[in-house]
Amino acid sequence: MSIQGTGFLTKDTLNNGTSQHSTDTGGFVVGYRYRFNRWVAGEADYGWVENSQQNLTAAGPLNIRTNVHEATGALVVTLPHTNRIYPYLLAGGGALVFDPTSNAAGALWQAKGAFLCGGGVDFAVARHVALRAEYRGFVYDRPDFGSPLLASNVIANTAQPSAGVVFRF
Repeated sequence: MSIQGTGFLTKDTLNNGTSQHSTDTGGFVVGYRYRFNRWVAGEADYGWVENSQQNLTAAGPLNIRTNVHEATGALVVTLPHTNRIYPYLLAGGGALVFDPTSNAAGALWQAKGAFLCGGGVDFAVARHVALRAEYRGFVYDRPDFGSPLLASNVIANTAQPSAGVVFRF
């Protein structure tokens, strides 16, 4: 099991006259990893961040404050390692749920399917405890919150660097 503090950094987009910017923010990710063998594992994660979607449309600015929930599953491949340092790669998918905390312009919650890839390293500090440094990257359709003003039809890229602690059982 793991718990990590995380960043959520989304690249700005511009399409169909709409400029979209998401504030860079922090949150957390908790996860469970099950090892099938020495090299391959499956992982399930839940994460949360709060940010603002700042949009400049033809009709003017539209800012939407949101909670972003992530639920993902990934295949994890452990790379050759030493006694204390365990590097790995991961790839999978899941959903990002954008849940407005204020009903700006009738914004609706929206779930977007996401592709996930990344990697990291676990540093063993005790028999059942490790420190983790990880990078996760998401690719998904940028949310429009049910508003035709925000329907830019662009792909968003979000970087999620994180660090935390791992407990092995």
